[in-house]
Amino acid sequence: MKKITLNKIAILLFITFILPSITRAQSTPSLFDGKTLKGWKHLAGTADYKVENGAIVGTTVINSGNTFLVTEKEYGDFILEMDTKIESPLSNSGVQTRSHFDPAANGGKGKVYGRQFEIDPSDRKWSGGIYDEGRRDWLYPVDLNAKAKDAFKVGVYNHIRMECIGNEMRTWINGIPIADVIDTVDSKGFIGLQVHAVTKPEQAGKKVYFKNIRIQTKNLKPKPFPADIYVLNFMTNKLSDHEIASGWKLLYDGQTANGWRGATLDHFPTHGWEYADGTMHVLPSAGKEESGGGDIVTDSLYGAFDLSFEFKITPGANSGVKYFVTLSEVTKGSAIGLEYQVLDDKLHPDAKLGRNGDRTLAALYDLIPSNKPERFIRPIGAWNTGRIIVYPNNHVEHYLNGIKVLEYERGSKEFKDLVAISKYVIWKNFGEAKEGHLLLQDHGNEAWYRSIKVRRL
Repeated sequence: MKKITLNKIAILLFITFILPSITRAQSTPSLFDGKTLKGWKHLAGTADYKVENGAIVGTTVINSGNTFLVTEKEYGDFILEMDTKIESPLSNSGVQTRSHFDPAANGGKGKVYGRQFEIDPSDRKWSGGIYDEGRRDWLYPVDLNAKAKDAFKVGVYNHIRMECIGNEMRTWINGIPIADVIDTVDSKGFIGLQVHAVTKPEQAGKKVYFKNIRIQTKNLKPKPFPADIYVLNFMTNKLSDHEIASGWKLLYDGQTANGWRGATLDHFPTHGWEYADGTMHVLPSAGKEESGGGDIVTDSLYGAFDLSFEFKITPGANSGVKYFVTLSEVTKGSAIGLEYQVLDDKLHPDAKLGRNGDRTLAALYDLIPSNKPERFIRPIGAWNTGRIIVYPNNHVEHYLNGIKVLEYERGSKEFKDLVAISKYVIWKNFGEAKEGHLLLQDHGNEAWYRSIKVRRL
């Protein structure tokens, strides 16, 4: 009787502890055997890859293009984990996911393209961000999750994790969640390790290490992701379940004008605007404020909030997104409020007015200029992503295509001093209301808005 009981206990222990570990090992096979590069191939560039002490080691070569070691097999949904080390802040690397190769590109040298987990030891600290190699450039700079910038450490192994499940890609470094992108481009492709191109002698000979590379393709269970981390969602006018659970709401459903009205009306304008085909569309008129259908505002009022929106304009166009719009100011033109400027900086004359560029794209209009590198400005006619965050403590931030371009303290002495030398000086306590409407501006030029979403803070 005792023997049977002991056997049962042994079986129970096997089922409880041993079998799950075997199952996990089988479901997360290694992509690298620790000894050879079997299952991998070299694409583009002339940088060197070899195996040293159980790790794949890539070494930079001067005047080489970006060089990749990629899997011979393609993958769709997966969870990928590995340990990686980069020895110098002068280097850069990354891990490609669901990526592809164009052999005819770059004069026959070929080009790898697809979403990349960035490994960036530079001062900007964008490791774990998501970059679209060879195609769309930066998707998720880590400015969007600044508190995670110190997750990656130079000169030591870091554990990195990527989840590519359905249309969503999420990243972690050393257990810290970094980036979240929902993107309908690429449902499968190869996985690749990158040695970045270098052009200076002091950058040559630097190494990046990859080991313990494991992938899970079955029984995928996403890790929880914090509600306060911004989701870059390329699915137009849609929210993910995670965004909804985190408190995000769409301000435009892509089909109706529900939740909006004219700034001087009790209904949506009967002319000058269209809200069909997935965009809130300002029609061209006389090129002046309120010359068409007029500004539109949200029915609801907002105090502390996180607002995200996509926009595009025609050459020479002017528009804007305003916040803390009270509608109490008397004005003949556009309604008054703090304004995220939407403008063609090169062709519209307003870009040259004001002070130090405080009327250019993404600026706090007539108050604070935006600091935006040229590479982060999408061409006129292409979609850009704007973001405005107003924290409960009145700290405000503007973003353009994922990078923070300005910040200020609403109501501070510095803010009041700027108002005092601006066009807004004639309105008492300008920009300091407890709450206000959100506004899309009709400046008489053609502009489009979509994927307008907000979360109260």
